[in-house]
Amino acid sequence: MKRREFSQQLVGGSLVLAGVGSARAQGGPVEGTHYVKLSQPAPVTLPSPDKKVEVVEFFWYECPHCNSFEPALEAWIKRLPPDVAFRRVPVGFTARHQIAQKAFYALEELGLLETLHARVFAAIHVQGQRLLTEQAYADFVGANGGDAAKFSAAFRGFSVTTKANRARQLSDAYKIDGVPAIGVHGRFYTSGSLAGGPDRTLAVADFLIQRARKGA
Repeated sequence: MKRREFSQQLVGGSLVLAGVGSARAQGGPVEGTHYVKLSQPAPVTLPSPDKKVEVVEFFWYECPHCNSFEPALEAWIKRLPPDVAFRRVPVGFTARHQIAQKAFYALEELGLLETLHARVFAAIHVQGQRLLTEQAYADFVGANGGDAAKFSAAFRGFSVTTKANRARQLSDAYKIDGVPAIGVHGRFYTSGSLAGGPDRTLAVADFLIQRARKGA
């Protein structure tokens, strides 16, 4: 079985899915077609005892597919059962990805994710801003009511560097090679190209959550 059934390439500053699959589940998601079961489990981090299943979205702010996926993902997150712990993990494939990765964790460090996460996507994909450097992100934060100096300090700080390193380790553990992607409890992986589109991705994720909950 191939490690992933899609690959990506950086074209014109955007991560573009190659060979998007059109397969749809026939009587339920099929392992190896609509999702992958990891041969070696990835680490799982649960924030509290009442959380039983971890779900991770791997993404990149500059990815147009991640931007398009975001509204459906947001609606889905709101419907997740109480025992599911969801978190976003920005990928760090290259130095360019790592700028956006550290920007995400700097926003998180400053408590700005809730207000600025969607605005970052809009700035890049709607307004055409080129957020390619720490300074560009700091200017963006300052223009959106945040403290640019505090952002830069967080961006360069130990906590953000540690979180970025751990994110890359988790991405490697899941063998992520494209975004957006959904990892479920360190054991399963699906994506739009595997599942057959954004809506199917979330339906497959629901199925995998049930499997993880049952220990299957």
